[in-house]
Amino acid sequence: MENGYDLLLMSPLNIIKKNKEYRKIYYRGKSYADRYVVLYVLKNDFKICRFGFTVSKKIGNAVVRNRIKRLFKEICRLNLENIPVGFDYIIIARREIVHLNYRQIENSLLRLLKKVSLKRR
Repeated sequence: MENGYDLLLMSPLNIIKKNKEYRKIYYRGKSYADRYVVLYVLKNDFKICRFGFTVSKKIGNAVVRNRIKRLFKEICRLNLENIPVGFDYIIIARREIVHLNYRQIENSLLRLLKKVSLKRR
């Protein structure tokens, strides 16, 4: 039987949960933004990508916020092979995101991730 750590490393998305890790990425990381999404990126010491998702209460009620977080997770999961490895990512939703559908959010996030991969070369 596998222990919890093995399952964490094998999971498709490794989620950042600790406030200390979020603050480290905010302060030391590089940010990229567009009208709908802000993306913070910081190199980590792992051979995996880790993700954090933030949706403010200003955006809507719990149903709306959770929907946006689920969309972010799904976009990251489906596009994991296109995302540079060895970085921590925090994805923050902006207010205007509420009116977008899945494809529009995906396009916005992938555009920002493409900027990251171009700057890292």
